[in-house]
Formats: sequence, structure tokens, C-alpha cells
Amino acid sequence: MKKLVLILCLFPQILFAQGSFTVVAVGEAELQKEKIGVLVENEGSLNLSQRQKLKTIVDTIKSDFDFYRHLFEVTNTNQNNKKENDILLNLVIGKSGSQFLLNLEVIKIKENKTLLENKLPINFNNPRSFAHNVADISYRALTGKESIFKSKIIFTSDRGSRGQDLKKELYIMDFDGARKQKLTNLNSLIISPALSQDNSKILYSLIGNRRKKRSNGTGFQTIKNINLHMLDLNTKKTKVISNELGINSGAVFNKKGDSIYLTLTRQKNADIYKMNLATGAKKKITNHFSEDVDPHINADESLMTFLSGRPGKAMIYTLDPTGVEKKVKRISFVGDFNAAPRFNPEGTEIVFSSWVDNRFDIYRVSSDGKNLVRLTKNFGSNEEPWYSPDGQFIVFTSQRVITRKRAVQDVYIMNRDGEIIKKITQNFGKIYTPRWSN
Repeated sequence: MKKLVLILCLFPQILFAQGSFTVVAVGEAELQKEKIGVLVENEGSLNLSQRQKLKTIVDTIKSDFDFYRHLFEVTNTNQNNKKENDILLNLVIGKSGSQFLLNLEVIKIKENKTLLENKLPINFNNPRSFAHNVADISYRALTGKESIFKSKIIFTSDRGSRGQDLKKELYIMDFDGARKQKLTNLNSLIISPALSQDNSKILYSLIGNRRKKRSNGTGFQTIKNINLHMLDLNTKKTKVISNELGINSGAVFNKKGDSIYLTLTRQKNADIYKMNLATGAKKKITNHFSEDVDPHINADESLMTFLSGRPGKAMIYTLDPTGVEKKVKRISFVGDFNAAPRFNPEGTEIVFSSWVDNRFDIYRVSSDGKNLVRLTKNFGSNEEPWYSPDGQFIVFTSQRVITRKRAVQDVYIMNRDGEIIKKITQNFGKIYTPRWSN
């Protein structure tokens, strides 16, 4: 039983009996696009190195807006064709003393209206961060909403593994896959990472050692245990949050950051608990003889989604986490089994992966179980979906089988209607569990 539970938390998709499945249509987006161009003026005052970095800035701004291709069509713009756009981002290079400035103008061409004019000191030392900031300011002026341009994605990768010695370390990168940084060097298997709402802390589980009383009463023995850790990104310090006997995994923060929801195996089978981070007190949320794992919570903590084996195979459920087994409802019925249910930021829909046609594909469903939409099909095996902070995109991993002995697993981004936007990793080992920042 303990071995079964261990496999459940690490690979919940393989544990439950297989059954019938339903195939539904892939979603399609039909939105009017606006042509947007980026034009640079007065770049002749820059030296060669600065002009090269300015090109990085412009290319990054264009690439950023291309992610929102359901709203914008990014064009190649010059002085001769600039009026053919609906929107112009006019970047005028200036100088104040020794500091170069960027005068940013966001212009609605056909309306002859300037939405924004802003002077920004140019950061040539970090052109990508500067570009993401310019793109974000421009996007907010155009839409009145937040963009994804300054967000991050955390993930684990096995790139440090050697042969059969599998290792997974934790990494962070820009939302578009650039500037990857290694966060851990633990020489172990890190699983199930999750960011706090303020993006300052990361929960993750790690296989470690624990002392256990011998069954014959003759002292203690050292056993392997899945312990829950928390990394503080500001101090770079890590600490153990929960190391009860068995599995301490699948944890996520609540919005306030004062509590977490996690999977424990206190009573041999897996159940979900809420834990107060200040006191360590744990409150049981599920109480069933089946395995309940992988919780995710909406913003006001009025609804939790989780993975359960109650129907004899892993399916998606919701409940009211203010009580034990309160208002439990099954909301998925597609595929042989499901995995990784995640709310969008508004808590109105859930994205998850389902085993269909001998591979995983990604679906979304309203949080009440209605409006099921298939988002991927004939695109490899697709897992671990997670919404962007604005709810318009989904990051996920997709595996491609190259040969009988080799497969690659990289990170992709699609919009919420299933249009694949971009592959954002390559040649960085097999990548698992991408999580978008808040």
C-alpha cells in the first residue's frame, strides 16, 4: 500500500483503472486583430554596441506582442508604411547628460490619438528586462490590463542527470524562455513546485531521509521519505515545512500566503490537508478511502479542485474547503484518467490533462463541470498545464518521441483556446511541472 501511494503522488496518472473516454472538439478563437508596428527614431546617436542592444530591445518588444496574436498582428514597420498600422509604438532616442532616454509614444494611427507618452532611461545593461517593461507599459496603455511580459516561469529539469541516475533541479526563466537560472543544486529529485502569490517563495517536495521506529521496538531505522520544503527567493534559504512519515507533497499556497494545501499519507492512503504556516497546524479537507491528491485552490478559497480515485480511476473533483468532504462534486468524465487540475486566476475554469488515445492531451472545463473543451490534439503527449497570471495563456510540457530510445520534453505556451503560440525551451533536458508566476 505504501508503494502504491508513493507512485500515486509522483505519477498519479498511472494508478487508476482504465475506462471509456470521450473526444470533444478543439477550441477555436475568432477575434479581430489590430496591426501594431514598432518604429525607432534617432538611433544614429548610439554607438555600435548600443545599437545592437537596441535591436534586442525592439525584437523583444515585437516578440512580446506576438504572444497576444489573438489581439495584435505585429508588422515590419518603417517611415514609409507606418500609417498602414492601427497602432504604432514610436521609440524616439534622446539624451539627458550622459544618460540615453527612450521617449515612448503609443499612438492609435487611424484615430490620430496618442494614448501614452513616457520618457524612460534606457537600460543597456539589461536590454531584455527593459524591453519587457516597455512592452508592458504599452500593453497597459492599449488595453487597460496587465500583460504577461514581466512574468516568470519556474520548472524542473533533468539536465544534470547521468544515465540511470535521474536528478531534477529547480529553475526559473522569463515567460518567453529566456534567461534561465538554476535555483537549486540538491543532487536529488525535486517534484511539485508551487509559487506563493507574491512570487517570493517556492514550495517543492524532495526525497530525503527520516528516522522511523523499528516495528520490533529495537530503536530506529533510517528510511526514505518525501518531505515538503520551502525556498525563499529573497534570502535563498530553504527549510522543511512538513516531514511526516510518508508523503508530504503536491502543495500550493493560498492567496494570502499564510496557509498551504498539501497531500499527506497520515492514514496510509492519501488525503488533502490545509496547513497553517505560522503554527504548523493541519486541518483535514478530504476523508475518503480512495486516494485524493494534487489540490489547487481558487483566489477566495471557496473552491478547491483535486485529483481523486473515487470512481476507480483518477478524475477531477471540486469541493468547498471550509469543511471536511463538503460539497464534493466530480467534474471530469473524459479519458481513461486525468491529472494536474489547475484553476484560472478568476477561478471560473479548470485546465487539466487527460489520457486519451494512448497519450495525454489538455482540456479545460468550467469550474461547475460544464463547457468541456479539448485544447490539444495530435501534438505529442501534453501534460502539466498552468494558466498565465492574466488567464489568457496556458503553459504546458509536450513530449516528442524521437527514436525508440530517445524522447524530448519541452515547454510550450498556447492561448486558452488551444492555439499553440511558441515553444519556449529547447536542449535543456527533459522539463517537468512548469508553473507561471502570479
